[in-house]
Parts: sequence; structure tokens; C-alpha cells
Amino acid sequence: MKNKKDQYYADYLGLNKILDAQKPRSEEVGSPVHDELLFIITHQAYELWFKQIIHEVDSIINIFKESYIEEQNLSLIVNRLNRISMIQELLINQIKILESMTPMDFLEFRNLLNPASGFQSAQFRVIENKLGLLREDRLKFSKEEYDSFLKKEDKQDVRKAEGQKSLFYYLEKWLERTPFLESGSFNFWKEYRKNVNKMLEEDIALIKNNKNLSDDEKNKNLSHYDKILYNYDIIFNEEEYQKLIKKGVKKISRKACLSSLFIMLYREQPILDLPYRLITKLVDIDNLMNKWRYGHANLAQRMIGSKIGTGGSAGHSYLSKTLEKHKIFDDLTNLSTYLIPRSSLPELPDELKHKLGYYFNYEEK
Repeated sequence: MKNKKDQYYADYLGLNKILDAQKPRSEEVGSPVHDELLFIITHQAYELWFKQIIHEVDSIINIFKESYIEEQNLSLIVNRLNRISMIQELLINQIKILESMTPMDFLEFRNLLNPASGFQSAQFRVIENKLGLLREDRLKFSKEEYDSFLKKEDKQDVRKAEGQKSLFYYLEKWLERTPFLESGSFNFWKEYRKNVNKMLEEDIALIKNNKNLSDDEKNKNLSHYDKILYNYDIIFNEEEYQKLIKKGVKKISRKACLSSLFIMLYREQPILDLPYRLITKLVDIDNLMNKWRYGHANLAQRMIGSKIGTGGSAGHSYLSKTLEKHKIFDDLTNLSTYLIPRSSLPELPDELKHKLGYYFNYEEK
């Protein structure tokens, strides 16, 4: 073994490069603005954490690429997803630090940033692509594609990530490999639908027999149940479900949807604990992405009001519109639509319980 060279703290961390990386433009033009350093450091910290998120997502995708996923690796995925969500919470809290800068403080150096903008964060776009946000689902800003304002080398990195199979893709394939929920004469989904219909019929009967409601109120509530029945029926109708996928209303395949729903319904089964935590953690990450966007939208409005952003976008207005448009795992969030009380769940036969495992053969095509 070769002699190990003693490490020095600053050298190991590359502090000379990091701490010398802040170059306020206001100083360069001879009119230093105190809060510009805060603005730079905060955004540099964002980019460092983005690098860590990409590192974590890549590692999770590599595990999903395997032909089978052992339970210990599933635990590893959940832990790394949890780490990503913790980083996101930290990034959201950093917005509060930026809010210590007043709008007039920001205006002192804002014009020096043009045309630089947070929209030019290639790493953030890579994160979105690796998670599974598709180009066709993106909201254009200034009527341009999301990568239009990136430098050539950044655009290449972003498009490379866009061309690779995403975490969403591998999640969907993993869910589709869940053992199909039929065991001998037992058909879970047949029993589930029967119990759903019974539950809804009881609700409808309560409305019809409610003497405190007028006929108009009863009809209004009953019409709402038509929509509820449709939402339940749609997941059992492949043709109708595919129509919703083509319209962009649904993203995840019907088979993956049913598998994830089963996991949600029977999450208390020991074998389903990790898959349930995986699903809920992805929902958390999606929500935290939106919380971060919302925080930036409010920050933009606070700092520049209705002015055009430094990147040429309509600032707060654009960021607000991305909240719904840029969700990735909203199909998992919407699984709550199909949940029923535990007391209404079909009892699983022992044979089916034994078959539920997460060691699936899989070959990438």
C-alpha cells in the first residue's frame, strides 16, 4: 500500500475554488451592492445541491435497471429518495434567506444580471428530465422551448438527459412487473369493484333518504356520484384509459396504476411497506418540486411585481402556471381517488399473500 498523503481540510473540499467563485457584477462596474453576494451564494448553493440530487437520481435509476430488485436495494432506493426530499426542503427554506433582501436592494443590481436567469439552470432541467418531465408536457416561456436559452454545451447535457429513460419510465416498468392479482378462483379486482359498488350504493341511499336535503340538493349530490363512479370504472376499462393517456390526463400505464393502487390499499402488509414508502416518497418529491416553484413564484412577485424577468419571461405569471403543468408523478398522487375504507377491502387468500414478492425477472428492450 502506497504512503497515504495527509489531507488538509481546505484542499480536500477545494475551498480555494469555491470561496473564490463569487464575482459580484456590481463590484466589477465599480458600484458594489451589498446584497449581490447573498444572491450569488444562494444560487450557487442551489446548484451544488442540484448536483447531489442528480447523483442520487442516477443511482436510483441504475438500481431500477437491474433484472430484479432485492429488498435491500428497495430500501436503498427509499432512503435515497428520502435524501432528495430532505435536500428539497432545505432548498425551499433557502428562499427565506433571499427574502431578507428587499425589492429595492435587488433593483440595485438587477439590471446587471441581464439576460442571465434561473431558467438557464441546466442542472435543474436535467433533474426534471431524469425524473420524467417530457418536452411536450412543458410550458413554454416567451413562446420558446425550455432549452432555447441555454448555451450549446448546456443544451447538449440537457438533451442527453431528455433522451435517456427516466425514473418515471423505470418506476412504471417495475410496477407493471408486480405479480398479477389473481389466485385460483380469487380475482382481487372483481372483489374490489363489488365492494366499491356496495360502498357507493350505501352513500347514495343515505343521500336519497336524507330529509334535511331538498330535491335540488339531492340531485346535485347524486350527479357528483356519477363522476365518482366514472373515476372508479375508468381504471378497469383499457380502451377508455388509453384515451386519457393520449389526452395527457393520465401518464402511467393502466397496469402500473392498478399495481400501485393495490400497494396503497394493502400497505400494511409487511411485504408492501417499502413499495408503499417508495410511492409516497415520489409523491413528496413532486409536491416539493412544486413547493419550490411556488416559493420562487412568490419571490419573483415580491421582488419585481409584474415586471418581465431577467430571462425575458413574465416572472411570477410563468412560474405559477408551471405548478400544475410540470407535475410528474400526479397519477400516484391521484391514487387517493380510488382508496376505500379498510373495512371494505377484500380479504386476501393466504395463497395470494405468499405470491406477493418483489423479485421480478426483467430484460431491457
